Amino acid sequence: MIRVFLADDHPIVRTGLKALLSLADDIDVVGEAVDGRRVLLAAEADDWPVDVLVLDISLPRVNGIEVLRRLQETRPALPVLMLSMYAEDQYARRLVDQGAAGYVSKDRSEDELITAIRVVAGGGLYISRRAARAPSGASGSGLTPRQHQVFTLLVEGQSVTDIAAQLDLSVSTVSTHVGHIKRTFGVRTVQEIVSYAHRMDLVD
Repeated sequence: MIRVFLADDHPIVRTGLKALLSLADDIDVVGEAVDGRRVLLAAEADDWPVDVLVLDISLPRVNGIEVLRRLQETRPALPVLMLSMYAEDQYARRLVDQGAAGYVSKDRSEDELITAIRVVAGGGLYISRRAARAPSGASGSGLTPRQHQVFTLLVEGQSVTDIAAQLDLSVSTVSTHVGHIKRTFGVRTVQEIVSYAHRMDLVD
């Protein structure tokens, strides 16, 4: 039996995932969490009975990318299957490079999630063909050229006001771009954008 722990902040999503996985006779959901901090607290238990962690990227308190990073230090053998609303071609390969055992977009089929869990539980790597064909780098991560400019300047430490002046844009326009960047990378603050960029080697 594959023991799965679900981490997603949306109750409806978690309920749907549990209902889906209950259809597989070799998968048992043994726990769940609504934010990244609770995942990390659960993982501190010596007897945490989990074979696969299904981890949403956009978690509150501690996002899924940071949870993955910390678990690589404390539980490097645990297969972590990343789950996200964003398509695989945005940054699946980079997450795998950072230690994820696989990546599944929420728009994929129900059967694909079950297959992915079985693959990573068996020690394999699950990544779709679409993700394997995706270009690397921020420019291949769903950002327009202008958003990539804003992203780069944020990582350099410039404020929204400074960026607006440098690019001859309004502050509201830059703020809109920043909002899109946050959604694309599954983060909530500018500091998390910067941290993500460095962890994922999106900047020199």
